[in-house]
Amino acid sequence: MDFNMKKLASDAGIFFTRAVQFTEEKFGQAEKTELDAHFESLLARADSTKNWTEKILRQTEVLLQPNPSARVEEFLYEKLDRKVPSRVTNGELLAQYMAEAASELGPTTPYGKTLIKVAEAEKHLGAAERDFIHTASINFLTPLRNFLEGDWKTISKERRLLQNRRLDLDASKARLKKAKAAEAKATAEQELRVAQTEFDRQAEVTRLLLEGISSTHVNHLRCLHEFIESQTTYYAQCYRHMLDLQKQLGSSQGAIFPGTFVGTAEPTSPPLSSTSPTTTAATMPMGPSVADLAPPGEAALRLEEVAPPASGTRKARVLYDYEAADSSELALLADELITVYSLPGMDPDWLIGERGNKKGKVPVTYLELLS
Repeated sequence: MDFNMKKLASDAGIFFTRAVQFTEEKFGQAEKTELDAHFESLLARADSTKNWTEKILRQTEVLLQPNPSARVEEFLYEKLDRKVPSRVTNGELLAQYMAEAASELGPTTPYGKTLIKVAEAEKHLGAAERDFIHTASINFLTPLRNFLEGDWKTISKERRLLQNRRLDLDASKARLKKAKAAEAKATAEQELRVAQTEFDRQAEVTRLLLEGISSTHVNHLRCLHEFIESQTTYYAQCYRHMLDLQKQLGSSQGAIFPGTFVGTAEPTSPPLSSTSPTTTAATMPMGPSVADLAPPGEAALRLEEVAPPASGTRKARVLYDYEAADSSELALLADELITVYSLPGMDPDWLIGERGNKKGKVPVTYLELLS
């Protein structure tokens, strides 16, 4: 009991001494040991890393799960060390509603058939989203969270300990200055040596941890690459599913509404290859085909002689620069406006483009059809 009381009194005395030293420093009444510039730089980099990691983590969580209630639920499950229950994605729920609507409204009607096709595509999109969320959570969110809950807590603890050692050191310096008697001065000098040793040792421990932030950056860089890889895979899967759906709807819509444009008119990303675009085109069945105007192998030579149809031309804005592969193609510059049209028998991934007196084939994926 006596030992505990003595220790408690000693701890209280140390706390009081630190509080006095800290207060006097704030009011400019006591000297403060400054850390070297390199050490301060390490501290600033560590603080910046922690702050930005928190922001990136939170915003990535919003990206993967926009519903705040669902995020809170998942957070509670993680804190309770329980498995997060499987959640139906919005795409899967939409697919379910569309399938049920088709069943009730008539699965053999044009509307019902289309609902079934779209529902299947939305189901695939939902499954792809689920895989992306799972992969991104493991490969990206978990490492960021581990840093904040592990390494950063250790760094913070050692920094607080360093601050205490620094206060002890400066308090010892202050006592030595105030000491008058030889015995008091000898005692103060001994306390100062001990405080300096403990401060130097703690400063080295903290320095090593702060320098480890470089390894953290390397690890986060690797995780970022994995996140981008999973995101690329996810959007590529979505693109393929929507492309398949678009082709299905294009054929069926053409049968129901002949003579109308079918397909996407507004691609949102550049094609994977400039020579093999994969987005379906807007088709305009009017006028003679290139194949009808020239025998095989001569279509490119006589392309300039092809006249645009009397109706069915459209304006298009170029989304990306495109370098013509041969004389049959028209080179494009981003943001320019051109006139486009299609001819029967053409590859649906291509249109005829005109700019002034120049004419050539252009890939649909590089265009935004306007009117």
